[in-house]
Amino acid sequence: MAITIYVDGCGGSDPKYGFFVKETGKSFVTKCAAGPNDKVPEYLALKSALEWLVSESAQNNDITIYTDFKTLVDQVNHESAINNDELRNIVTEMWPIIQTFSSLEIRWISRKENPAGKMLGS
Repeated sequence: MAITIYVDGCGGSDPKYGFFVKETGKSFVTKCAAGPNDKVPEYLALKSALEWLVSESAQNNDITIYTDFKTLVDQVNHESAINNDELRNIVTEMWPIIQTFSSLEIRWISRKENPAGKMLGS
């Protein structure tokens, strides 16, 4: 079974993140603590989607996760260095989870194509 997930996060005065599952319409949004790095919610969105997939025992499905944050895609896919300790720690926690999937791709899409961003109001 193919699963398509869209993830997004937003910082600022109302930091939150979430994901949207195309096939089922499931959505998840949660607030997070504000911090000095407003990119953290983007990373937590991907991590929460991965953890949800594990909780659903979806490791043997064909999964594509889309985000509109290109730097996240490059870093998670080992194509770019992670120069921030907080973000590196989150990605380091994701890598072992990613390895449990038989077919998982993390791809970039434009902001206007990302329904998770619309869910967050961004």
